[in-house]
Amino acid sequence: MSEGKAALVLTGGGARAAYQVGVLNAIRDIRGRGGANPFPILCGTSAGAVNATALAVYCDNFDAAVRKLSWIWRNFTVSQVYRADGLSIVASGLRWGSALMLGWLVRQSPTSLLDNDPLRQLLGHALDFDAIQRNIERGHLTALSVTASGYATGESLSFFQAEEAMAGWRRTQRVGVRSRITVEHLLASSAIPFVFPAIKINREFFGDGSMRQLAPVSPAIHLGADRILVIGAGRAGLEPRQRTDRYPSPAQIAGHALSSIFLDSLEVDLERLARINDTVGSISLGQREALGIRLKPIETLVIAPSRKLESIAARYRHTLPTVLRSVMHGVGATRRNGSTILSYLLFESGYTRALIELGYRDAMARRAELAAFLRCDAGHGDEAQVLH
Repeated sequence: MSEGKAALVLTGGGARAAYQVGVLNAIRDIRGRGGANPFPILCGTSAGAVNATALAVYCDNFDAAVRKLSWIWRNFTVSQVYRADGLSIVASGLRWGSALMLGWLVRQSPTSLLDNDPLRQLLGHALDFDAIQRNIERGHLTALSVTASGYATGESLSFFQAEEAMAGWRRTQRVGVRSRITVEHLLASSAIPFVFPAIKINREFFGDGSMRQLAPVSPAIHLGADRILVIGAGRAGLEPRQRTDRYPSPAQIAGHALSSIFLDSLEVDLERLARINDTVGSISLGQREALGIRLKPIETLVIAPSRKLESIAARYRHTLPTVLRSVMHGVGATRRNGSTILSYLLFESGYTRALIELGYRDAMARRAELAAFLRCDAGHGDEAQVLH
């Protein structure tokens, strides 16, 4: 089995991205606590972009990177991501109410439901963005990609910081642009529509990278990956159809919309990649070269939650700040069928710790596959060190 260049693709999902940290803990234990980052190519979207960038900043020591990520996610509070105090929530409600009822009087439309300035401060304090370039120059990292969606062009734009030899790309509605990654790129990539404000980078405003991202795996391939590990944030497999006579609540509809943004395109892209692998695998390397076919088989491994994350979120709805919990209750987010939106916004330690533990267990249940992907001995792991 050839080594190839490994890429890590971290998808979007708001607070659901805590699951990725659990998987990363398992990877660290499977391959051993020492050594540098095993993924020279790191690609992230939305909250996954934050995790990918943190790994890039500390990629000279993978163990330290995972420990720092774990500490942050295990001790999260909503107030570190967005303003959830009573005054801020009420003020936001008044702005939106005024815009809807008195639009002809209000000249400036509200930009978002929630103010995520606390996240900007957290990222600026926790991440040394200059370290990304230093790690590239020292050979610890090949490329970092952060994807956002342009509101003016409708394009999915992957900002990447990489070795000099890397070139940008342009495909239908997909563009790769060389850039020096900053906190603005992370805020743009994670700007959930309506929930968080769009971010202006250069000439255009950008929102959450999961919007219109038709090929979430493609940035890793453009950046030279031969094998790709994808850590998803939604449960794999189909859910059984259920009969209901109750009209869907606003939270249920919003949760369905967010799941469509964050989850559906990944499954489609992975299916397409599997078909290409089957086709390319049936043609020898010599035949591909003779025919001028530049495609190559890409080894892929996907780790996704074994449980419904919205069910876990529902157990921790009581941890939300009081006023925000009241708002969530009013739109139906605290009901069983409306907790999907809660699973994206519940940045509270009880919930994030539960997701970290789930990610660790799911990954360790597949440690033989992960060890083969990482080209290392499966080992035994040490769950106690992660769960305490």
